Amino acid sequence: MSRPPSDYEQPAPPLSANTMAEVLLSSDLLETLPDAIVAVDRGGTIVQVNSQMQELFGYTRDELIGQKVELLVPSRYRRQHHHHRQNFAETPKTRPMGADLDLYGRRRNGSEFPVEISLSPVSTEDGMFVLSAIRDISDRKRIAEELRRANEELHRRTAEQLGEYRSRLALIIDSSEDAIISKDLDGTITSWNKGAERIYGYTPEEVVGKHISLLAPKDRPDEIPEILQKIARGERIEHYESVRVTKDDRHLNVSISVSPLRDAKGDIVGASAITRDITTQKRAEGAVHQSQKMEAIGRLAGGVAHDFNNILGIISACAEFLRDRIDPAAEPSQYIENIKKATERGSSLTRQLLTFSRSSAIHPCVLDLNERLKDISKLLRPLMGDDVEVLIVSTSPAAVIEADPGQLDQIVVNLAVNARDAMPHGGKFILETRAARFDEAFAEQHQAMAAGRYVVLAVSDTGSGMDEATASRVFEPFFTTKEVGKGTGLGLATVYGIVKQSAGHILVYSELGHGTTFKIYLPCADHKIGIESQPDVETVAPKRQGTTILLVEDDETMRSLTRQLLQEHGYTVVDADDGKSALEWVESNPGPIDLLLTDVVMRRMSGPELAERLSASHPNLQVVYMSGYTGELIAEREVLKRGITLLEKPFTRSALLNTIHTTLG
Repeated sequence: MSRPPSDYEQPAPPLSANTMAEVLLSSDLLETLPDAIVAVDRGGTIVQVNSQMQELFGYTRDELIGQKVELLVPSRYRRQHHHHRQNFAETPKTRPMGADLDLYGRRRNGSEFPVEISLSPVSTEDGMFVLSAIRDISDRKRIAEELRRANEELHRRTAEQLGEYRSRLALIIDSSEDAIISKDLDGTITSWNKGAERIYGYTPEEVVGKHISLLAPKDRPDEIPEILQKIARGERIEHYESVRVTKDDRHLNVSISVSPLRDAKGDIVGASAITRDITTQKRAEGAVHQSQKMEAIGRLAGGVAHDFNNILGIISACAEFLRDRIDPAAEPSQYIENIKKATERGSSLTRQLLTFSRSSAIHPCVLDLNERLKDISKLLRPLMGDDVEVLIVSTSPAAVIEADPGQLDQIVVNLAVNARDAMPHGGKFILETRAARFDEAFAEQHQAMAAGRYVVLAVSDTGSGMDEATASRVFEPFFTTKEVGKGTGLGLATVYGIVKQSAGHILVYSELGHGTTFKIYLPCADHKIGIESQPDVETVAPKRQGTTILLVEDDETMRSLTRQLLQEHGYTVVDADDGKSALEWVESNPGPIDLLLTDVVMRRMSGPELAERLSASHPNLQVVYMSGYTGELIAEREVLKRGITLLEKPFTRSALLNTIHTTLG
């Protein structure tokens, strides 16, 4: 059976302006840049950073977002930094910051270091953001200073010592990843380091003695002569951006600093240039601007569609009037029918344009998710093919939500097509619904979710699954695991957007070889059809003392929170990050363990294997399994035997404690 290509990339309309701003400033996009990146709004507040930023400055992402960018600047430079940033905001364009300034960054530990900053604007409906690419130029400064000192030292030393210092100079120059090139004042290359060889592809033998213009693009013939003229006047040129050409005719974006070289008398005899390849950064900036252009096209399409709809409405109404006034058997009647068909095709086109621009109307209504899934399943079975079994499982008699039925269908179909692609040899596609109640304690631990009652839709497959890196990115716009040309990477981004638009939340659980589960949490709406709901209060089992629990969980945050919940309830907790570590601890620390609380799928040793190994030395050991997968999927995979106690993630405090209390008896 033929089906559309997929795998997290189903075609979908572009995102709204607010969401587009999130895309432009998304951590995924910023992670593609080699430099430390911080996104700042017009008021100077940090709105996003990448991991390189965290490594360079020593702050976590959470510590930086929401703070003023001056936090990263030494106090004595803040006025200067603020003035420079304001000038940029008034006339935004991509350009390096601080061409004539000595700029310094300030790490979390208070240490300072020299930096080079390039700024790029990102305009959205919410205003202008500025992406700052920050480079640590400590090595560049160090090398430049060592070159200066060594050059001065050369002039003071006797001829016998010149060889030693020349060797030192060569080592300094070749230790740099940047290209370091010296030339005389007419532009003839006199030295060429390993960094230059790596960046440009030429060996020293190929370029020394030739003119530096061989690296310049043909459309910039005057740039190098102008630089040499400035150097001859004794000027220094700090990190300006330009383009250079490699041996194999590739064009590179580069950041260049040029300094004068002086002889023993102090006369300027040449120039030394330090060049860094910033091509990757520039490409990412281009992607940002391309995304902005697509957003503008989306708005234009929406405006055109609305106006076109009005025109089509007039044409359609006039055709209706004419049809009522003309004999159906008369010849003009066929022309009127052609007009009607053309307006219908035009209306279909405008609907596509409105969907593209995210301007299509949304019509939420109160519905029973269980009943809706029965209708959707009629579409899924032919879509999934004969070798995929579609199962619908409900643990709640009613699953009342408020959502747009069409958008709900789109969620399920998008996930179904992704699942079909993950099961090329067949399998099972499982839709499960259940009720959930989250208390304030749960909400504090999962800040994106509010306390209250939810309907959970779990969409699972028995396919190939995903590794952690892929699973962490599946909701990012434009991310796809398919080859180029076979998808836009907007399928799950659309699902995520619809869920958020419905005031819901979505989580993904997946492991290579163990399938995938998407859990969608939508606010319960049974109160809107007159069903009386129970108070949002759950009883918690009484505290127990003298009970030891072995907690095994490979997610550090999850393990820490679970341990805290158990300890506050009186349990003694021993924790490990995987099955093998837990087994090693038990073997070296003989003693009673009353209950094993373990994740199911872990590296090195799974939860079931750990439980089986421990049963020999602890025959009375009780076991509770935790998993982000649903019980139905685990049962279908036969990871666990049926009847085993399974606590589905994410779980509440009361669910955790009551499950353990019941298991212990």
